[in-house]
Amino acid sequence: MPLSQIPRVIRFGVFEVDLQEGELRKSGLRIKLQDQPFQVLAMLLERPGEMVTREEVQRRLWPADTFVDFDHSLNSAIKKLREALGDQPENPRFIETLHRRGYRFIAPVDGRPLASEIPVEPTAKPPTEPSRSGEAGSKDATRRLRSIATLLVVILVAIAGALLALRSVSPLPPPRVLNYTQITNDHADKASALSVGSIGPPLVTDGARLYFTEERGSGGNVVIGQVSVAGGETALVPTSFSNVGVLGVSPDGSHLLVYTWLANELQVPLWVVPVLGGSPRRIGDVTQDATWSADGQIVYTHGHDLFVAKSDGTEARKLVSVAGLPVWPRWSPNRSVLRFSQHDPTRGTSSLWEVSGDGTNLHPLLPGWSNHSSECCGNWTPDGKYFVFQSTRDGRIDIWAIREKEAWWSKTRGEPAQLTAGPMSLSLPLPSKDGKRLFALGSKLHGELVRYDAESRQFVRYLDGISANGLAFSGDGDWVSYVAYPEGTLWRSKTDGSQRLQLTFPPMEAMLPRWSPDSKRIAFMGREPGRGWKIYLVPFEGGVSPQEATAGDDIQAAPDWSPDGNSMVFGGLPDEISGDATATAIHLLDLKTRQISSLPGSEGLYCPRWSPDGRYISATTADGQKLMLFEAASRKWMEPVPLSEGCPAWSRDGIYLYFQSFDVKDPAFFRMRVSDRRRERVADIDARRVQADFFWWNGLTPDGSPLFLRDESTEEVYALDWQLP
Repeated sequence: MPLSQIPRVIRFGVFEVDLQEGELRKSGLRIKLQDQPFQVLAMLLERPGEMVTREEVQRRLWPADTFVDFDHSLNSAIKKLREALGDQPENPRFIETLHRRGYRFIAPVDGRPLASEIPVEPTAKPPTEPSRSGEAGSKDATRRLRSIATLLVVILVAIAGALLALRSVSPLPPPRVLNYTQITNDHADKASALSVGSIGPPLVTDGARLYFTEERGSGGNVVIGQVSVAGGETALVPTSFSNVGVLGVSPDGSHLLVYTWLANELQVPLWVVPVLGGSPRRIGDVTQDATWSADGQIVYTHGHDLFVAKSDGTEARKLVSVAGLPVWPRWSPNRSVLRFSQHDPTRGTSSLWEVSGDGTNLHPLLPGWSNHSSECCGNWTPDGKYFVFQSTRDGRIDIWAIREKEAWWSKTRGEPAQLTAGPMSLSLPLPSKDGKRLFALGSKLHGELVRYDAESRQFVRYLDGISANGLAFSGDGDWVSYVAYPEGTLWRSKTDGSQRLQLTFPPMEAMLPRWSPDSKRIAFMGREPGRGWKIYLVPFEGGVSPQEATAGDDIQAAPDWSPDGNSMVFGGLPDEISGDATATAIHLLDLKTRQISSLPGSEGLYCPRWSPDGRYISATTADGQKLMLFEAASRKWMEPVPLSEGCPAWSRDGIYLYFQSFDVKDPAFFRMRVSDRRRERVADIDARRVQADFFWWNGLTPDGSPLFLRDESTEEVYALDWQLP
């Protein structure tokens, strides 16, 4: 393209480049880009669709008398340019690398097709030589035909130009939600039941009814609920299982694909259950997730692998293997591609991935789209034009949509469109069978902090019933630290609730704070978006950002101080990805030398807690069912003690360890006397407890009263009327 014809502002996708001002903007917001990467971008935009050689770039950016490492400098400039555009070299949307030769800009510019795509005007076929007889008439006819052909070409070119102009200036409007209708009103917990990490069980439909998983009764049994797509009373699907979750509906709507669940099991058996009741049929060994396809096949996940099998579970073949935990597999309507979520439990994130039906072309669906969010749980509309999914950002979940197909006369938006924005979180999106509505789970997360009053034998509100967990008290009992739920921010205040001060801020997430013996610092486990858990320290008066206690990227969790304040003890987290229970251990950090050592024989243990007298360190086995005590004097572990849930709390005198039961039929607080291992039942507790990610938290007030966070969240199914252009 001649320089005189290059416009000042060039647009492509959501980006625009102002060549005169030297600015790159995305959706109107300026993106910082250094001069050399910008000059490379300008060269590519001068000749879209054509190769710009490396030598041309060198001549323009580095004159002959400039001495630089050209290859390194150019590669660095291209890398910075791709980072600014969110482009990937292995799956480029904008800049294609031509190995050892140069680069080519491959996206449409200003809505116009690339040079390689512009149709060449057909050349009229020369007429055959006329015969001598009627030569004059033939010449006249030829002239008329040529005139008509020329006129038709002009008209076609004009129409094509008008359509291209219409396409460039009239993109399709984004999809939008018009109205919300509440479908269920049973006040049952639907999000945490049978979840893999933070990913809950799906909503599924046969067109007439919705099926979902929820907890029922004081014992917290997990059951399958059903309701009309028009709303109404929730009924239960009869099964012979005490804990069961739904995964899919058969194409004819007669059977449900379900899995049964036992405590602390990540992978569970897969069954087919008749909708109207009847004997279940087991079709698989263990799985993390599964679904039915429209042609009756089953795709399921196991460990790092995705498999495809017949409807009875036979003739299974592995489709692909991935690095994380694959969950939520969904076929496209034409079954050409499979999309799924890849879950990383150590970082609490998930991302959307796609693979072809033959197991090839595995790649992330939205590379570089967002660095501070977690995407999951997508579904296609029945016509395949849209793909909807949930995205978690700053503690709330919203639904987004990607347009899969575009009308030939109108340009579509390349970025996902946000459909919901509060006031409640909306997740697990499911388009209706006719595509006219979108079902989703609406959640308002909230808890009520309560303590057990021994005189009344009841749990009463504590600190005015704030929504917080992880409470820890200073040594003098005057101060308390806690983590706000569901925000995940760390606070401290006086024990009467006065002098509140926020110590951490989003996007950091905090858990399990602990006071230093001198009450001047607070240690906690925290994580930034896309990173694993680390131990942080912050002064109790605030005013500074939390600092990492150690360097490195190792997963660190549940810190605690030694009674003399010179050391800290911490653990890792059970490795959900590998399933290796020994992937964690208990470590000691010397705060003076910053040296880290491991407690002998601590493999497979986590959540360490130092006794107030310094004699013992308690820890929990990775399955959360056994308690171990490390005696500091002998440096040996005592025989394990049965335990129902992890992370027990020491009494201030060091005589007892308090913990919650895991027996969902009879939940209670217990305490164990360390001297003789005798267990005592302290108080019955409500099954509605808030789970703090990896832990069921419980604590003690300075006077020894048990504490826990009662779940007051609301979770109901909603129908969203939407408009899909």
